[in-house]
Amino acid sequence: MNIGQSLKNLRLKKGLTQEELAERTDLSKGYISQIEHESSSPSMETFFDILEVLGVSPKSFFDEKTQQQKIIYDEAEHTYYEDTEKGYQIKWLVPESNEKEMEPVILTFPQKGSFKQFEPSLSETFGYCLAGVIKIQFGQTVHRLKAGEALYFQASQPHRIYSDSDTKSVIVLVATNSYL
Repeated sequence: MNIGQSLKNLRLKKGLTQEELAERTDLSKGYISQIEHESSSPSMETFFDILEVLGVSPKSFFDEKTQQQKIIYDEAEHTYYEDTEKGYQIKWLVPESNEKEMEPVILTFPQKGSFKQFEPSLSETFGYCLAGVIKIQFGQTVHRLKAGEALYFQASQPHRIYSDSDTKSVIVLVATNSYL
């Protein structure tokens, strides 16, 4: 195990710069860099202080399963929800994706239906229409997306996704979890 690289990965995962980590641990930025590049080894006390700031216990730091990033999510891990009143089905492709940087879902409209209204945010949204026709009302403008077409927008205006078709429409959506 490369301890310096593992500490760097944790620091980046927490969104901290070397300088911010140094400030929170009363160490210098240069010393943090030396630890991450394995040109210096911290004392046990310093190592535990760094782990505490990074929110990780020593046990979980050295646990190989904790160090391995989950990459594949199978069908059994997907979460489904159907709103028959509004006429849509949603499948979350990654568990707890609302706690991650991106939230990938598959949105299906068996026939006419409407997903929720979204308020403006700093979020970015990508979509790819797999079947049928999807409409996106972005502000006052309505955009029509058909199978094989993609969309991408910054959510700077109120928007909603819907289908006014009598046939099944399906879209893969990936939105970042950035809010105003």
